[in-house]
Amino acid sequence: MTAAHLAPPIWLDAELDTVEENLALDEALLEAAHEGRLAAGVVRTWMATAPTVVLGSSSRVAAEVDPDACAAAGVRLVRRPSGGLTVVLGPGCLMWSVIMPHPDGSPGLEAIHAAMLEPLAAALRTAGRAVHRRGTSDLAVVAGETERKVSGNALRVKRHGVLYHGTLLDDFDLDLISRVLRYPPQEPAYRAGRPHAGFIANLELGRPLLAATVREAFRATGAAESLGDWPRDRVRQLVAERYASVGWTYRL
Repeated sequence: MTAAHLAPPIWLDAELDTVEENLALDEALLEAAHEGRLAAGVVRTWMATAPTVVLGSSSRVAAEVDPDACAAAGVRLVRRPSGGLTVVLGPGCLMWSVIMPHPDGSPGLEAIHAAMLEPLAAALRTAGRAVHRRGTSDLAVVAGETERKVSGNALRVKRHGVLYHGTLLDDFDLDLISRVLRYPPQEPAYRAGRPHAGFIANLELGRPLLAATVREAFRATGAAESLGDWPRDRVRQLVAERYASVGWTYRL
């Protein structure tokens, strides 16, 4: 099956109980895409029930996080399978994921970023927010000369599959980010040295509309039933071996 003959993307309404399980589901679906077990892309959204710091796969805890502040605020740390810098998520921050099979081989990184971020930015503009792509993998609200980040995203690429996922700040406790994260070791040019408080913003669209906007952006009209039973056993295995492991989280 070639990419041109893939079925329409599927909207998967599967929100698991923990951040670890949701990250494991993204990875399990990526494995399925790479191994030719997905006949279509999968689009999903979810939201953490409690504030959680999520490290990038290569993030160093000491460089990006204030562990003492996390402990004081009761914020857990976990590590995701994709690259990029550390983010904070929780109630009011909608997570979105797109898993795409590429039977003919995955495209280059810039093509992937464009294919994911341009349609999402366009859909958010239709929903009423002046959102544009900024940096490599950010979305920002643009108001005059002011640009504030509302979405940070990351990807993991296999030969025949791509996982692209990230945050959509909607009604999040933005002050928490300033308390638990250090200034990042790298920054996009448009940040221009601004601290977290002067750089981020909420979309304030509400979760139902925001989730519908993600679905519309990727034209996820396929029925979830066509995916079959999502890989519960693999999710449990990944959580046990990786995402719930202190060794995995603090390996860097």
